[in-house]
Amino acid sequence: MIAIDPSGQSERDNYKLLTGGIIPRPVAFVTSLSSSDVLNAAPFSYFSIVSANPPMVSVSVQRKNGVSKDTARNAKENGAFVVHVADEGYIEQLNATAANLPPEESEVELAGLTPAPSEMIGVPGVAEAKFRMECVLEQAIPLGGTADSPACDLLIGRVVRFHVDESLYENGRIDAKALRPVARLAGNSYSRLGELFEVERPL
Repeated sequence: MIAIDPSGQSERDNYKLLTGGIIPRPVAFVTSLSSSDVLNAAPFSYFSIVSANPPMVSVSVQRKNGVSKDTARNAKENGAFVVHVADEGYIEQLNATAANLPPEESEVELAGLTPAPSEMIGVPGVAEAKFRMECVLEQAIPLGGTADSPACDLLIGRVVRFHVDESLYENGRIDAKALRPVARLAGNSYSRLGELFEVERPL
C-alpha cells in the first residue's frame, strides 16, 4: 500500500487520485437561469444525496481562478436550479454542454436539448432527462482554496418537485435498469450501470 501526502503534491495530482479512485460517480446535469433569462446548463460529477427529510442534494461547482461558474452564480442569484440524473439517452448532448461558453449563450440551445417548464420554480429543466429534480437553494457554501479565493461552491438544493418518466416508476421506486444512468470515471471515461448484485444488510 502506497501512502501519499496530498499537501506534498499539486492540485492536479490530487485531482487525478480523487477522480480515479472515487468511481463511479453519478453525474448531475444542472440547469440554471441567469439574471438575463439565459438557460445555462452543465454536467457535474461531484454530486450526492444530502438528506431525505427534507429531500436535499449537493452539487460541488469548482471555481476557475476563484471566480464562480455560471451554474453557481445563477443559483445564488436566482435561488433555484434543476438537477437531472444523466442517462444514456442524452449523454452526447450532455457532453456538448461542457463547452466553455460565455454566460450570455445557452448550452441547452447549443446541445439541441428541449427546455421543459418547472412547476415550483422559474428555472426550466430539459425534457430529454428521465429523472429530474426542481431545487431551491438551501445553502451555497464556498470551500477550499483561500479565504479570498475559494476553490468551489458547494450548492445544497432542497427538492421541491420530482419529475420521473413513467417507464421508470414502479410502486414508488425507480427502475435502475430502465433509467440507464451513466457515471463518470477519470478523464473522458464514463460507465454504464453494469451487472447488479445484492447483499443483505444486517438486522
